[in-house]
Amino acid sequence: MGKTAKRPYWLRRPRNLVIAAGAAVVVVALAMWLVVTPHSEPSRARIYLAFTACLLTDSRGTAGEAAPVWAGMQKASLTTHAKVQFLAAYGPQTEANAVPYVNTLAQRKCNVILAADKTSVDAVASNAHRFPRTTFVVVGSQAAQSNVVVVNASHDQIPAAVEGVIKKAVAG
Repeated sequence: MGKTAKRPYWLRRPRNLVIAAGAAVVVVALAMWLVVTPHSEPSRARIYLAFTACLLTDSRGTAGEAAPVWAGMQKASLTTHAKVQFLAAYGPQTEANAVPYVNTLAQRKCNVILAADKTSVDAVASNAHRFPRTTFVVVGSQAAQSNVVVVNASHDQIPAAVEGVIKKAVAG
């Protein structure tokens, strides 16, 4: 009888051979997956405060008279992490039509409600007293009430003025 070459211990049993082959396949597959899978950049998600500033606009949205106010709100959001949003009042541009939109923003628990165009400012001026815990900001009006802040600034200075009001409200 001739001598046969001795196989390594782990290859002496067929079951061990299958396990070794399976492990090798898993290692190769994992290595290929790590090389081929694109690596994503870290998340850029922002964590916001439990504070919301809301802008009531006419049907044009953040264009027109509301544009500098919206710009100031966005800048304030970047520095304070307050949430900002807007709601456009559709339909006839009258104070009576804008009042339900003011109520909606107040019921959404907006901490600060801003208004820039005439109908929105008029709706805020006539209804701010109904929401004493909400701060209202109106642009270019004399609607002085205890919870209404009036911003009288030139078009170019409105964003900075709005940003300042929101920062002050966030700070408490």
